[in-house]
Amino acid sequence: MFKKILVANRGEIAVRILRACREFGIPTVAIFSEADRNALHVRYADEAYLLGPAPSRESYLRADKIIDIARKCGADAIHPGYGFLAEREAFAAACMDAGITFIGPKPSAIAAMGDKMTARNTVMAASVPVVPGTEGKGGMTDDDLLAFAPKIGFPLLIKASAGGGGKGMREVASLEEMPALLASARREAESAFGDGNVYLEKLVEGARHIEIQILADQYGNAIYLGERDCSIQRRHQKLIEEAPSPFMDEELRQKMGTVAVKAAQSVEYVNAGTIEFLVDKDKNFYFLEMNTRLQVEHPVTELVTGVDIVAEQIRIARGRQLSYKQEDVHLRGHAIECRVNAEDPYNGFLPSTGLVTLSIVPTGPGVRVDTSVYSGIEISPFYDPMIAKLIVWGETRGQAILRMRRALEEYRIVGVRTNIPFHQTMMDSPRFMGGQYDTRFVEERFSMPELDEERVMHHPEIAAAFATLVAHHEAQRSSEFVMRNERDTSNWKWVGRWERLHR
Repeated sequence: MFKKILVANRGEIAVRILRACREFGIPTVAIFSEADRNALHVRYADEAYLLGPAPSRESYLRADKIIDIARKCGADAIHPGYGFLAEREAFAAACMDAGITFIGPKPSAIAAMGDKMTARNTVMAASVPVVPGTEGKGGMTDDDLLAFAPKIGFPLLIKASAGGGGKGMREVASLEEMPALLASARREAESAFGDGNVYLEKLVEGARHIEIQILADQYGNAIYLGERDCSIQRRHQKLIEEAPSPFMDEELRQKMGTVAVKAAQSVEYVNAGTIEFLVDKDKNFYFLEMNTRLQVEHPVTELVTGVDIVAEQIRIARGRQLSYKQEDVHLRGHAIECRVNAEDPYNGFLPSTGLVTLSIVPTGPGVRVDTSVYSGIEISPFYDPMIAKLIVWGETRGQAILRMRRALEEYRIVGVRTNIPFHQTMMDSPRFMGGQYDTRFVEERFSMPELDEERVMHHPEIAAAFATLVAHHEAQRSSEFVMRNERDTSNWKWVGRWERLHR
């Protein structure tokens, strides 16, 4: 096993990886920016090192600093989590050159699948169906893309060649609006991934976003762990995921799983990865992209399969064979994940920053919360607004929805606004409960109820009363102390002894 693992990330995913390492008994190293000095992952790790200022380009994207820290502290492996450097071929290669194990795929696989255009070309050669687009064209100028767009047809998508998460993505309805959208997509892609290349892809209307989780070792073994339905999105950002998909049947699941494994094997893929597909109303599916890393939504797959994906990543990177064969994988029950973001659903989902004065996470049967937020932490504007993932499991999809309703009601975060009301509204939506949604559902057929502004804004006395109660509660907690009993034992024991002496 590894002597020490450095986690090259922040937030809830860093905490998740640190926990897996702790179960293995592996010492851990955290890195942090100046904005994350008091972050939970810094407190949780055995060692922690400052990277630099808050902006990602000066901290979490500094591969040279991260590798230098790993060398100095004696870490022999680096787990990149997701985002930041997780899908950078150069970072994986630099780790190898430094004699440090990169807990992820080989640089060649990241190069082949991390670049979306290259990935499309690769899977097409393996006879995997793809969404029509600028496949096989390589890097194209704006003029090239504008000339090619009518051949694909509108509406279409501009997508960043590197990275994911909806960044660098724009929906185009006509040729006239395309130049401005190309410019903004390139700027965002360059800012987020350091690569402004983009490509075009046909927008499949009424589609479901289905992804297949795969695991592969260096001995040629590869399996798929069922699917996740990630169709509840807003501006191409996933909000809710569930496994298994209410849209899928066993025949389609096996067919897509087999194709996903085939796509991964086409680039000799090793470690955990995800093949994303679009599935139309007639259940025709098309390769979308491959994420050569751990996914944000991996917990729903863990809950329905019982497979610890992060633990498997570490084992595979250590040179072990997969712990499971395909016949060992069975889907049990249903899991749903809600991404809790620091944003205001009643005000255009604008980001919310500030001090979290209270955080009470839900518990109980079938409830899991992956978070790095605690009372007293500052939510800064420098990083992704996702502050927690609330995941529930139930024997049936209906039970999972009921548990999610209960868990959302119990969840308390005070100090910043969150999108919890959005999730509560979604769990009450008849179309969601019936599994009748697609990637356009949130933007076209869903709306938040009106906020009662009078109730919220015109009763400052209620807010003052609550603030006073919280302050009083915190003051009592800070003043509590325990003294040793004068008799050096409890009063109950003392009375018992006295009664025995006087019988």
